[in-house]
Amino acid sequence: MYRFLLSRQWVILTLIALLLIPVMVELGFWQLHRHEHRVAQNQRISEALAADPVPAEKLTSPGHEVPKTDLYRRVSAKGTYDAKHEVVVRRRTNADDEVGFHVLTPFVLDDGKVLLVNRGWIAANGPQTAFPKIPAPPKGEVTITGRLMADETSAASGIKDVRGLPDRQIMLISSGQQADALGKQVLGGYVEQTSPEAVGGSPQLIGGPDHSGIGPHMAYAVQWWLFAAGVPVGWVVLVRRERRDRAAAMAAPAPEAEPAPA
Repeated sequence: MYRFLLSRQWVILTLIALLLIPVMVELGFWQLHRHEHRVAQNQRISEALAADPVPAEKLTSPGHEVPKTDLYRRVSAKGTYDAKHEVVVRRRTNADDEVGFHVLTPFVLDDGKVLLVNRGWIAANGPQTAFPKIPAPPKGEVTITGRLMADETSAASGIKDVRGLPDRQIMLISSGQQADALGKQVLGGYVEQTSPEAVGGSPQLIGGPDHSGIGPHMAYAVQWWLFAAGVPVGWVVLVRRERRDRAAAMAAPAPEAEPAPA
């Protein structure tokens, strides 16, 4: 009755079904792990932003690579801005997706070390080959607070580190490159300034990271598992339909032969 399952067509169909089930189950777990990673990341960011600021030098030092556990930690520093050696980071967008620059200013600490401070976003107010007009930072000793960030890389950001750019323009924020350019000890990573706000609102402070959404990964995981459960159900439905069609064909009366002409 089910000998048709041994036919080439049904053997191939059955093997495909057996292959699809574990693949779909694994894809479901992959999406589940992405969901768990997003939830854990949101929790880590939330805790970092809620914590009281600590001195930047407690979390980073020259040549230090900022770990994921310290990303977005609120830090403070006291020193003076070195506007003379300020650079801009090209092709950065603001909250309205307008393309401009990020302003990266060396911040000289009391001990002579340098902390890179991303003061915020400015619009492109001239040709790309020219250094843009940037509102000057406060003069004298000031105290800043901000979010600690890791050095940017092409692998993590997807931004190519183009060389040969116009003077004082860069593509990626790298404490190592800036240390070479300044000839000073530069703390690893950089700080996204959150206070004080610039007079006149420029540069625009960079908004905090989104840590509220969890994405569709859990829904995708359930979807893949439902697909996996549907494969054997669909296989059974097809088998029963094939059996019914074959049984009906066997039960149908054979057509009567036409009489031979006289």
